Order: sequence, then structure tokens, then C-alpha cells
Amino acid sequence: MSQKGVGVDLDKSLGYLLKEASSALRAAMEEVLRPLGMTVTHYSCLELLAQRPGLSNSELARGAFVTRQSMNVLLQTLEREGQVTRPAEAPVGKALPARLTPRGRRSLEKATVAVRSVEVRMLAGMTETEQSAAFRILRSMIHSLRDDSEGA
Repeated sequence: MSQKGVGVDLDKSLGYLLKEASSALRAAMEEVLRPLGMTVTHYSCLELLAQRPGLSNSELARGAFVTRQSMNVLLQTLEREGQVTRPAEAPVGKALPARLTPRGRRSLEKATVAVRSVEVRMLAGMTETEQSAAFRILRSMIHSLRDDSEGA
């Protein structure tokens, strides 16, 4: 029984190729972060807090592409390990703003070196012009998809 004409031709699907690239990137990042006792989500959380101190659990979850529940479990672990601090009570509303501790910053520094090595490896076969074009194209795709979903 032939499936010809049904579904998506995976060899020609840009969406499938993007998912495959995303999966390969995540696997490579997990591989270099594992010896540091981190996951991609752990690293993402620390990086987000370094760039935007005081983010709430919900904001961190959105930025790291995980559920609020998963992020809350991670934040509790990071607090116990002394990498993150949150106030006992919310200063405003319900959100507990999280901040990196010096220990968290040291962990992030090591992880950043590892993650950058993966990105350098990923981009090694591309010229600067190709890299710039890739950034522009990917940003355009993201913008188009977000605009379409927000207008619906």
C-alpha cells in the first residue's frame, strides 16, 4: 500500500529539518553540560537570571521552554544548592523573584564556555555572511509564526 502524496515529505520539510537541528543541538549541549552536573534547562535558567535578574518562576519557565511546575522543581533544587536565591515572601503579588548567587554565577561561567564550544562547532562550516543570513532567516520565521498565532 503506497502512502504517496499523503503527509509531509520529510526530505523537503524545513520544519522537520529545524526540529532535527534543534534535537542535535540539545543533545550536543546536554553532552557538554552533563560533566558539570547540569542539564540544558538548568543552564538556561542560570543564563536567563544572569541576563534578567529577578525573573519569576513563570517568566523563567517561558524563557527555558518548560512548564511552570518543572521550573519550580528546578528552582527549589538550585536554591538548596546555593546557586539561586528567592525571597521567602513575594514583594508584590505572588511572584518570587529569583537571583543568581555568586556560586550560581561561577557555575554559569563554566557552563557558558561549554555551550559556546557547541555553538562554535555548529557554525564551523559557515562563513560570517552565511551565519548572518541564518540568523536573519530564523528570526523572520519566528516573527512570522508568532504574528500569525497572535492574530488568530
